[in-house]
Amino acid sequence: MNRMTTKRVRRSRRKQGVRKGILGSPDRPRLSVFRSLNHVYAQVIDDLTGKTVASASTRDKGFSATGAKMAEATAVGKLVAERAKAAGVSKVVFDRNGYLFHGRVKALADGAREGGLQF
Repeated sequence: MNRMTTKRVRRSRRKQGVRKGILGSPDRPRLSVFRSLNHVYAQVIDDLTGKTVASASTRDKGFSATGAKMAEATAVGKLVAERAKAAGVSKVVFDRNGYLFHGRVKALADGAREGGLQF
C-alpha cells in the first residue's frame, strides 16, 4: 500500500473504534465532522431514523467567512449550532470521525459550543 492508502485505512480503523460507542438518538443526535484538504463539513444526524437534522460546511452558498481554515471551522461550528437550534436540538454527541481532537476539529467543536450546543 502506498502512503495515502495507509493513512486512509488507519483513519477508518480509528473511526470504527470511535463509532462503536456513539449512537445518535432523537433527543441527542450525533454531530459528525468531516474535514478535507480545503473544506470542513458538519452534520447533526439522528441514527435511529437515518435522517440529517442539520448540516453546514464551508461550501454552503450562505457561508461567507474567509481567512484561515481554523476561523472557517469555527464559523461552520457556529452555523451548524444555529441550524440545529432552529430544528429543536440543543444537546448532541460529538463524533470526531477518526480525526484527532485538535486543529480544525477542535475549532469546529468550540464554535458549536459557542453557538449553544451542549456536548
